[in-house]
Amino acid sequence: MKKEIVAMILAGGQGSRLGKLTKEIAKPAVPFGGKYRIIDFALSNCANSGIKSVGVVTQYQPLELNAHVGNGDSWGLNTHDGGATILQPYTNVDGEKWFKGTAHAIYQNIGFIDRYEPEYLLVLSGDHIYKMDYQKMLDFHKEKKAALTVGVIPVEWEEASRFGLMNTDKSGRIIEFQEKPENPKSNLASMGIYIFDWPRLKQYLIDNQAKNRTMEDFGMHVIPAYLRNSEDIYAYAFRDYWKDVGTIESLWQANMEFLDPDHALNIRDENWRIYSKNPDSPPQFLTKDSKVTNSMIVDGCYVAGEINHSILSHNVKVGKGSVVKDSFIMSNVTIGENVTIEHAIVGENAKLHDGAELIGKEKDIAVLGYSEEIGGLKDDEK
Repeated sequence: MKKEIVAMILAGGQGSRLGKLTKEIAKPAVPFGGKYRIIDFALSNCANSGIKSVGVVTQYQPLELNAHVGNGDSWGLNTHDGGATILQPYTNVDGEKWFKGTAHAIYQNIGFIDRYEPEYLLVLSGDHIYKMDYQKMLDFHKEKKAALTVGVIPVEWEEASRFGLMNTDKSGRIIEFQEKPENPKSNLASMGIYIFDWPRLKQYLIDNQAKNRTMEDFGMHVIPAYLRNSEDIYAYAFRDYWKDVGTIESLWQANMEFLDPDHALNIRDENWRIYSKNPDSPPQFLTKDSKVTNSMIVDGCYVAGEINHSILSHNVKVGKGSVVKDSFIMSNVTIGENVTIEHAIVGENAKLHDGAELIGKEKDIAVLGYSEEIGGLKDDEK
């Protein structure tokens, strides 16, 4: 069972900035790109990087996420010496039931990690869109003889205060860290990807728990503690596509970018597939009245209207005379006749009755939540 490296995907976040889209499911379970969920990218990166022992730490509204991940079979992780394991909060000897933060979630699961006796621990966020070879980051970590390596990427200055930010010296060593500061000194942002020397991190967590139990979060507590103790912390620069889809606007934008056949994510790359667990659906059907332009239409869809620069997920029905433009439609949505949808995200199982309108703007995306309905006759009109 001994492994050089074990991955832990932190997938328990609520994602409150996604509003009604995360009212009933955790952020990593939010659909993306027609046939994926956000967590598929971290899981696929692990599989493609040859890391087959993966813990998935869940907490907020975990049912749909747990069912989606299962044992990791859809990502090729279900091997005799590996697999994906769902790890949820439980009552321990200290009486603690919930994960208080990212570092506390790892502390609560020391027993799981120690089963594999790893030298290194890879900690990932389950809510970002990107492709990354974690083995290259591990090679960098070893080369630098680092205690901790943090994946980093430059972000727009106006977005910088949303992230953990760092300054480095010429060798790439991290010399200063700010967690979501109001006045950023840097735009070099943490990607929420960490490689730790596991024995050292384990000792930090155990020692702190025995004293004052303040080490709850990597950004707020662990990285500052490493800096205070002059540990060797290095930044691993990532230069490809990466998207934090933590807001309605960023989720919509990432889906619209996904429509570009020359998108940097290169979803059709045979050598780095993004895998998912998908329902068995019949082929899509486009009627003689349909018109589809620059769009993705997934299995099970029935389209009798006009689809322009949009994504239709599994089993979406679009009635005659309806127009869907610059929008992301999640699975099992029913769109009646003569409906207009523009600059919008429509949640799973939603229904837009005949003649309904859902119209947003590029900086103000319209949203219909899960199983919500708009249009149709009101009760006093029936």
